[in-house]
Amino acid sequence: MRTIYFDLDGTLTNPKPGITRSIQYALERLGQAVPSEDELTWCIGPPLHASLKKLVGSDALADRALTLYRERFADIGLFENETYHGIQETLSALAAAHPRMFIATSKPAVYAERIIDHFGLRPYFEQVFGSELDGTRTDKTELLRHALDTVKVDPTQAIMIGDRSHDIVGARSNGMTAIGVLYGYGSEEELKGAGAHHICATHPNLLDHCLSLPA
Repeated sequence: MRTIYFDLDGTLTNPKPGITRSIQYALERLGQAVPSEDELTWCIGPPLHASLKKLVGSDALADRALTLYRERFADIGLFENETYHGIQETLSALAAAHPRMFIATSKPAVYAERIIDHFGLRPYFEQVFGSELDGTRTDKTELLRHALDTVKVDPTQAIMIGDRSHDIVGARSNGMTAIGVLYGYGSEEELKGAGAHHICATHPNLLDHCLSLPA
C-alpha cells in the first residue's frame, strides 16, 4: 500500500488567526509596520524565519522576530486554529486504505504534536515529522528525505499532500508523488508551477483521487 505524508498548516488545519496574529505581535514589539492578517497569509506554510526576514529585512531582526512570535504562539496562537471541515472523515477513509500515514510539516515538531493532539488527529498518524526550534529541517526537501529514511519508505510508493509550492518541490525532489490542495493557501498557478502531479480542490476530491491510486 502507498504511504501518505500530509502537510499540516493549510492542509489539515486552518491556522491563519494564530500565525498572522503572532507575526503582528512580533512586528509591533519590534516597532515595525504591522500588515493586516489578510496581508500576512503568504507567510502560512513556508519556513517562518525566511518569511520574517522578508518582513523585517535582516537575519538578526528575523531572529528577534521569531523569538517574539513564539512568545505568543506557544501559549495562544497555537490554538487559534481549526481543522478543515470534513478532514476527520477524509483521514478515516484514507487510513483504512493506506494504513501508513505521517505528518511532514515545516512547523517545529513540538508545536505540531500539540496541535494534532488538541484536535484529536493523533490516531490517524504513525509519526509526526517537523522541524527543530533551531531551524533544522525547515526545508521541506530535507525534512521529507529524513522522514522517508527514518521509516524506511520507498519514495516511489509515497505521496506528499500539501497546499504550497515547497510541499510539491520537496516531494518531487525526493521522487514522491506530489498532490496539491486548493483549499489552503497556495494557488493553482503556484502548485502547477512547482510540478504537482495532481491538484485537488476539496477534501472529497482528495479522498477520491487517493483511493483511485494503484496500490
